[in-house]
Amino acid sequence: MNINIRKADEADCSQMMELIKELALYEKAPEEVTVSFDHFVSSGFGPNPVWWAYVAELTHENQSKTIVGFALYYIRYSTWKGQRMYLEDIIVTEPMRGKGIGKMLFDQLIEVCKELNFKGMTWQVLDWNEPAINFYKKFEGVNFDGSWLNGSIK
Repeated sequence: MNINIRKADEADCSQMMELIKELALYEKAPEEVTVSFDHFVSSGFGPNPVWWAYVAELTHENQSKTIVGFALYYIRYSTWKGQRMYLEDIIVTEPMRGKGIGKMLFDQLIEVCKELNFKGMTWQVLDWNEPAINFYKKFEGVNFDGSWLNGSIK
């Protein structure tokens, strides 16, 4: 399996939107995805981007490529801590789960946090999403609180 973690580019948005819809189905809220494709693209690649992402790209034997996961983040500001990364979504398509791709994406975000001198990373995970909760618990320094489990890492 040949997986490459790289910065997302505009051409990835179509496949990313498919993964967003897959995540919404998993979270039992497919009707909640109301962002238009054009708005999604311009929000990440327009003149004033508000989100950034890394994709996990699988290269097949015939050299074709497929996006099998992504991690999308934006900058959050804490009056107590300063700039922090907010992980909006991390998703790996269901057939590719359990192969270390999520860890590769999360490790990449940790590196970006360090490079940009962010004061950590935060995210939310549904309190019933045991696979995701267990995934996050594997990382050193992770903390949870509340009914929406708010995680952070330093």
